Amino acid sequence: MGQADPALVDLVGCLIAEGPTDRPPLIGIVGAQGCGKTTLARAAAARFGAAQISIDDAYLTRAEREALARDVHPLLITRGPPGTHDLGLLRDLIDRLAAAGPDEETPIPEFDKRGDDRWPEPRWRRFRGRPSAVLIDAWCLGARAEDDAELVEPINQLEREGDLDGSWRGWVNAQAAGPYADFVVRFDALLFLKAPGFDVVLDWRCQQEADLLGVAPDDLPREERDRLAGFIQYFERITRRMLAGGTSASVTVQLDRNRRPVSMPR
Repeated sequence: MGQADPALVDLVGCLIAEGPTDRPPLIGIVGAQGCGKTTLARAAAARFGAAQISIDDAYLTRAEREALARDVHPLLITRGPPGTHDLGLLRDLIDRLAAAGPDEETPIPEFDKRGDDRWPEPRWRRFRGRPSAVLIDAWCLGARAEDDAELVEPINQLEREGDLDGSWRGWVNAQAAGPYADFVVRFDALLFLKAPGFDVVLDWRCQQEADLLGVAPDDLPREERDRLAGFIQYFERITRRMLAGGTSASVTVQLDRNRRPVSMPR
């Protein structure tokens, strides 16, 4: 993924500086899969003494998602969409970091994506002291819910074949409208890294996977690219919604296909 753009790191620093002084500012960094939001959050956290949290590390456990798949809809076994994160865990973590003493260590959850389950707490990383800010990178925070009429027509193969009656997308939409919208209210700023279009997301996600496997993107096995093409369909509806303006982000930075900012807010 390379290094974070210095101008974007500076922008996060400005958002921190503009935040409250009686507690660590809470800043969200959002955008499509592979846009570089985690890389940016980590770089900014290191520079400004902030705590960085990926919403990916606060997924519901495998057992909790199995219960959702059984009781609500089978597609909810797959992590990612609204409703598959533990927002209560995140709230408690934010509160603990804000109240931390100078020598106190706060455990930050981590998720084993290969094993598809949250690591046990002894394996979590620790943040020492009270951070200058809390930075949460999350692809879907600030996404505005759709009207019921917009949910009727499926937009991809996953929805056409796996969500025949629309109940999965309706449930996910209700999560975005309810618990996730309520969660976002407490943020001091949301920075949206806006992709040039949904068509770049597969390439970006494949580059991420290639980096993890230690191979060049062109050498990523075809079956892996096909798997990722199916996986990003879980994110497609909300991603397209956000790219079309359906977001409550306070600051938006347009990216090009190489994840470079096209223009910066004044």
